[in-house]
Amino acid sequence: MTDDVRDVTIIGGGPTGLFGAFYAGMRGVSARIVDSLPELGGQLMALYPEKYIFDVGGFPKVSAKDLSHALIEQAMQFDPEVILDEEIREVVRERDEVLRLEGGRGNYRTRTLVIAGGKGAFEPRKLDVPGYDELLGHGVHYAVMDPESYRDRKVLLVGGGDSALDWALALKEKAARLILVHRRDRFRAHESSVERILQAERDGEVELRLFHEVQEIRGNGRVESAVVFDNRTDARTTLDVDAVLTFLGFKPDLGPILGWGLDLRRNRILVNSRMETNLTGVYAAGDIVDYEGKLDLIASGFSEAAIAVNNAVHVVDPTARVNPGHSTSMKVFQDK
Repeated sequence: MTDDVRDVTIIGGGPTGLFGAFYAGMRGVSARIVDSLPELGGQLMALYPEKYIFDVGGFPKVSAKDLSHALIEQAMQFDPEVILDEEIREVVRERDEVLRLEGGRGNYRTRTLVIAGGKGAFEPRKLDVPGYDELLGHGVHYAVMDPESYRDRKVLLVGGGDSALDWALALKEKAARLILVHRRDRFRAHESSVERILQAERDGEVELRLFHEVQEIRGNGRVESAVVFDNRTDARTTLDVDAVLTFLGFKPDLGPILGWGLDLRRNRILVNSRMETNLTGVYAAGDIVDYEGKLDLIASGFSEAAIAVNNAVHVVDPTARVNPGHSTSMKVFQDK
């Protein structure tokens, strides 16, 4: 347990949490970020680091990885404490109104709390077939961290949503052979992506196996092959592949947050216009919150983080204004 009490602790190291940490530092209060993932960046880094994002202000387009790095740089200029690979299990209010966050590896004390945990912990939907669990991380993956690692390899992708098609299009020029398996003939993806994947098939860049599913993944320490079957005829085919990438979606789970006494609606935390929850000193921002007119956008998360942190700053120091004013005139930046 650390005896250091932070003014603001932020649960979640994704875009919303990082921007919140920046705002805390800009306002001159001490901050801490706690995240269950092993690195900062949240879903941007964990799920689709190479994908482009087009609706962040100031960037005509920016890769998720580059946006994460920029947000990390922005937040780290004020040296917040960073605790990774840690899950907060309980929030306890002590006698002096300080909140004690009880984690798996330690306890962390804070005057205010901002929950910015996205939609909660994300558990990937798995393939319930022999070989999946045994070879997970050894050729079987549910996210692409380094596209170059698939260059000149035989890759089997499973799924019919945006992620599956996006990665098929991104990897088709790198992989020696790229096979996309989908259990239906209709995709749950953007129309332009569907058109592009069908054109890639016509050009011989991608093999589409529609109405097919994976029956088994085989290998000795590494993926060596996969058995797929036609769900209309039950005909089976063994494919010689080096990697199996499964893009079947994720199941959001609030986990321990469900037991913290927060008001929830549709598995989200209810907040008011100040991003306050029903618990004193506890705020929330980003995809994890719900209020009338809520939009699940990174841009909205930035705004909500600023609102939450600036109100938390006023709680920490009642003489501090909620409205921070213009950053261009702040002394903290003039000194840099």
